[in-house]
Amino acid sequence: MPNDQKQPKLWRGMLVGLIAGLVASWTMDRFQDAWIAVSHPDNSKEKEAEARASEDGEESQDNATVKAAAAISEGLFEHKLTGAEKKLAGPAVHYAVGATSGIVYGIASELVPEVTVGFGLPYGTAFWLVVDEGAVPLFGLSKPPTAYPASTHLYALASHLVFGATAEGVRRWLRG
Repeated sequence: MPNDQKQPKLWRGMLVGLIAGLVASWTMDRFQDAWIAVSHPDNSKEKEAEARASEDGEESQDNATVKAAAAISEGLFEHKLTGAEKKLAGPAVHYAVGATSGIVYGIASELVPEVTVGFGLPYGTAFWLVVDEGAVPLFGLSKPPTAYPASTHLYALASHLVFGATAEGVRRWLRG
């Protein structure tokens, strides 16, 4: 029966992680909006787009997600995304990555509860290192990390700390 007891916990971890990852992705987006507004108080949409580009160098997170969506679309479906499709596909990739990361975190927290020590901040840091600093440049979705100023790395790290803390907060709330 130990397997029967473990199976529901894994499914519960997956479901809770999925929800936590989606909420954390949304919260991360709001944090980034606030960071941009505070960093560039003009608040116009044009200035916000320019700020994201300058804050992240030439490649913003949204650009990386759009590039990933375009690569998936072209690789799997032999379809080049239109401008309108890119506006939907970039956020879809962002939320898919966040949901997947949340699922991984939810399962890990069920199997190794020590993962939750630090209220998700170590997980957010690891997510930033693996995804932003590793996978994104490795897959050609951005320049190498050395091509960006320290402020860009701080912005990305802070965003992922918000992600990790939110994911852990939602996970704890849902798990009771």
